[in-house]
Amino acid sequence: MSRPSSTAISAPRRAGVSLLALGALLASSLTVAFAPGAHAADTLLSQGKTATASSQEGDGYAAGLAVDGNLTGTRWASQWTDQQWFQVDLGQQSTLTHAVLTWESAYGKNYEIQTSDNGTDWRTLKTVTDGDGGTDDLALSGTGRYVRMQGLARSSSYGYSLWEFQVYGTPGGGTTPPPSSGGAVKVEGSQGAWRLTVGGQPYTVKGVTWGPAASDGPKYLPDVRAMGANAIRTWGTDASSKPLLDSAAANGIRVINGFWLQPGGGPGAGGCVDYVTDTTYKANALTEFAKWVDTYKSHPATLMWNVGNESVLGLQNCYSGTQLEAERNAYTSFVNDVAKKIHTIDPDHPVTSTDAWTGAWPYYKRNAPDLDLYAMNSYSNVCKVRQDWIDGGYTKPYIITETGPAGEWEVPNDVNGIPDEPTDVQKADGYTKAWNCVTGHQGVALGATLFHYGTEHDFGGIWFNLVPNDLKRLSYYAVKQAYTGSTSGDNTPPVISNMTVSPASSAPAGGEFTAHADVRDPQGDALTYKVFLSGNYANGDKGLVEAKWRSTGNGTFAVTAPEKLGVWKVYIQAEDGHGNAGIETKSVKVVAPPVSGTNLALNQPATASSSQQSYGDCPCIPQMAVDGNSGTRWASDWSDPQWFQVDLGSSKALHKLQLVWDPAYAKSYDVQVSDDGNNWRSVYATTAGDGDVDTIDVSATARYVRLRLTARGTTWGYSPHELGIYS
Repeated sequence: MSRPSSTAISAPRRAGVSLLALGALLASSLTVAFAPGAHAADTLLSQGKTATASSQEGDGYAAGLAVDGNLTGTRWASQWTDQQWFQVDLGQQSTLTHAVLTWESAYGKNYEIQTSDNGTDWRTLKTVTDGDGGTDDLALSGTGRYVRMQGLARSSSYGYSLWEFQVYGTPGGGTTPPPSSGGAVKVEGSQGAWRLTVGGQPYTVKGVTWGPAASDGPKYLPDVRAMGANAIRTWGTDASSKPLLDSAAANGIRVINGFWLQPGGGPGAGGCVDYVTDTTYKANALTEFAKWVDTYKSHPATLMWNVGNESVLGLQNCYSGTQLEAERNAYTSFVNDVAKKIHTIDPDHPVTSTDAWTGAWPYYKRNAPDLDLYAMNSYSNVCKVRQDWIDGGYTKPYIITETGPAGEWEVPNDVNGIPDEPTDVQKADGYTKAWNCVTGHQGVALGATLFHYGTEHDFGGIWFNLVPNDLKRLSYYAVKQAYTGSTSGDNTPPVISNMTVSPASSAPAGGEFTAHADVRDPQGDALTYKVFLSGNYANGDKGLVEAKWRSTGNGTFAVTAPEKLGVWKVYIQAEDGHGNAGIETKSVKVVAPPVSGTNLALNQPATASSSQQSYGDCPCIPQMAVDGNSGTRWASDWSDPQWFQVDLGSSKALHKLQLVWDPAYAKSYDVQVSDDGNNWRSVYATTAGDGDVDTIDVSATARYVRLRLTARGTTWGYSPHELGIYS
């Protein structure tokens, strides 16, 4: 929704404007083609030129309206967040003397005037702090083709809004860069004293891995730049990459263009290629990669090419022994073939290849001499990469292409036997530590793309994403601090600590358990809460669903446990109303709800129509379903019908039965009782069984209890972990 602009004209506060001139502005509808305070010898360079911005408040507030010469009638207005920018392309390299900013009432309190020769690499000419709006006439000294107002802090809850942005100076001066290319990217220097350069200027990769859709570049890349990032990394390059590259270039961001090769090293990596013999796969991949290198080699956003991701590691999922060794040598030799091919098409951008461990580097050293630099994904061990590089005697620099807090595979298990996820504070510290270790290897480590600028609000997203559901985490601000040196003036997220779940290992299915956390907000903002559950470890579903919960005060919540047994993740999320969130998580083990009375079936003789003798964790004999151990089970053949029965030893009064199912459950079954084991009567029947736990009220007196199982809920057989029969 757009807000109405102020009808009053703010008196100039920086530039001197006479009362006569101000009166003329108020009385006249003529546009003004000069700025207050501009020197007569200066030329107005910006009017009518191409202007772009990080955002606009609505259709009537486009960037071009701030360079149309109308000081009072039209304006550019940004969205209502900090770190917005406005820039104008002067059309040619120019000597700059002044910039005049005529602010609407929504002005920049802190901002920078920056210039660039290529629209990508920026230098600051003037910094304004404690701005008071009105008209700012700023003396400049420098050259450039592009001039930008980079907002740092707003004066109000609105955005930034300029009636006019005027740049004065003299056309010409400096050296005009090559059109659109932004200059070649090179790895320069010598052993231990390398650097990456773009257009001859030093360039440290301060990047993030890119998670959103390529088409979402215009939505998220301004925020990536506001973090101080100058690069993003992708895993695949094809026709869909162009919108992302275009948006990256518009935001002054470079792209490490990835090419995916099987088998990769993570989920979804795909099949097992035989790099020793599969010449067709390699030829097709080489042709495909060459096509897109040729397509994007001159794109101003292209930084380098990255061939493969963790395939030296991933090959161990396909091969072993001497075959694995042969495949790793063949794979890295193929990477070298790709690097050579890319260099023939594009000599102006380096080529690298990513793997997941420094143990892959000997293969690259031996088989891929045409790589310009190495690349490594490393999380909690990122600070060890430097020593591994030294010990290995390597002669190429590297970048870190994924890093951040410790991953699921690197942390100890918690009380419920699953990986103990780091806290928000620990995750933020992980990014800081990683960046410090990268920058500490001067002359060799050329930068990093930190993992992960993603928006998914799921199990992996909470672990690693900087902006799940577009909510900024402590980790987001840790990255911004690393890249810009400051988060001063930012509203930062709530901080959650000391989260506990009780009972942590015995929450009754369908019952309530307690989750508690200490929560503070650095700015004292009012907080709203949500509680989520993830079944990643219970049923493989990585999604987050909001739990049924109620607040009992002081950061304590009564949460309803799922019906599905197993270990679940519980998440407390605190939002501050400013786009930030603190999210903390612990595990809870959901167990069958307790049943009062004596379990008459415990360790009594059990028989069945069939049993699985050798499959997975089997043999799974009938006695295992009445042994009191929820980790054992009876399992039938994979056919209908089946039966299972218990001899209680003598006639007993029964009031409740509890079935704890394995995933192989019964959709339709009867509970039958008998006094002699021959003549049966039904006391319960269902055709809508859904597994997990069935707690059934019965009223009968009998010696024998039988399950008559008539329809399976899966393609497997029938398998209860426990059958409890209570007096």
